[in-house]
Amino acid sequence: MTSVDAGQTARSAEHIALTERYAAHNYHPLPVVLTDGEGAWVTDVEGRRYLDCLAGYSALNFGHRPPRLVQRAREQLDRLTLTSRAFHNDQLGPFAHALADLTGKEMVLPMNTGAEAVETALKVSRKWGYRAKGVAPGEATIVTMRGNFHGRTTTIVSFSDDEVATADYGPFTPGFRSVPYGDLAAAAAAFDDSVVAVLFEPVQGEGGVVLPPDGFLRGLRELCTERRVLMVADEIQSGLGRTGRTFACDHEGVVPDVYVLGKALGGGLYPVSAIAADTDVLGLVTPGSHGSTFGGNPLAAAIGHEVVAMLRTGEYQERARRLGERLERGLTRLVGRGLDAVRVRGLWAGADIDPRLMTGRAASEALLALGVLAKDTHGSTVRFAPPLTISEDEVDLLVDRLTTVLDEAA
Repeated sequence: MTSVDAGQTARSAEHIALTERYAAHNYHPLPVVLTDGEGAWVTDVEGRRYLDCLAGYSALNFGHRPPRLVQRAREQLDRLTLTSRAFHNDQLGPFAHALADLTGKEMVLPMNTGAEAVETALKVSRKWGYRAKGVAPGEATIVTMRGNFHGRTTTIVSFSDDEVATADYGPFTPGFRSVPYGDLAAAAAAFDDSVVAVLFEPVQGEGGVVLPPDGFLRGLRELCTERRVLMVADEIQSGLGRTGRTFACDHEGVVPDVYVLGKALGGGLYPVSAIAADTDVLGLVTPGSHGSTFGGNPLAAAIGHEVVAMLRTGEYQERARRLGERLERGLTRLVGRGLDAVRVRGLWAGADIDPRLMTGRAASEALLALGVLAKDTHGSTVRFAPPLTISEDEVDLLVDRLTTVLDEAA
């Protein structure tokens, strides 16, 4: 090791040591310290470049520092960033109009993080159940799906079956009923007169990019309509172009009653989330019954509005579809050669590593050494969700580097 190498390694070690000492250990990051990013690539403090194939869990659908969004954010930073909803601002109305139009809904309620948007959807669903459906006070029930990931607030982990997320955090919030993901008969059996909504992910991202059985979303839509239950789609990761359509529900031609959106809505620059629904649902929200100091602030609204405008072109959805097909072809060739299975929807893939070779964590560390950033989940599964701006050559690079990892482990 040269003296320069030693100095660079010391810089990384210092940053990691500071983080480990002073930041709570609620994550287990890979041993890399990032300092710069552009497009699909990031650079660490030692000057090494990596192809980002996680994209902030789909928050970076448009890549790192997308010029159009950065420019719009800079313009707004020079004008007005925060007023609170105690006053109107000139950015929220146009953003809300644009997002309502994109979703085909009549109203939106802006928040900040994905978890806040899910909490908002839960509250609004219960209010609709009491005010519109006539459920007895305190009896509203929401059906959820096993294997879900909707966030980590106390209420949200109340219906999680992830022991790491729930251990030592009880008592939990009542009012939820869990059924197997993709099991329409189980969902139907869970629907009684107290059920006001069913909350689901069109693709379970944290679960390992788990796809629903064909026809499940259509069947769930029909069931919700028949039983007068709100269909609430958590499209925080799957929405806004990731799966090759604007929303993952579009793959089955399904329109939920409530869209839950986040991550890419902030363009990778700022936390922006929202729910979208018609007036018969969101019109029940009254002043003081829900709110957020930062939700709908001018900076967030300006960025979100620009994101919607970019999605309106269809360019990013088409890129996700086309490049996702290329990624699927490459990954499928590795099944039986170190992969047990792959699941792909758009530019989003879950690859199950043969557990006899290595864990998903070990695979992610090996990819890191080869200049590719990815993240494991649930043992031996590795998720790939690169920015939608990735090139064909970069997709091939990802597949080539994974091939090298698997071949070297065999």
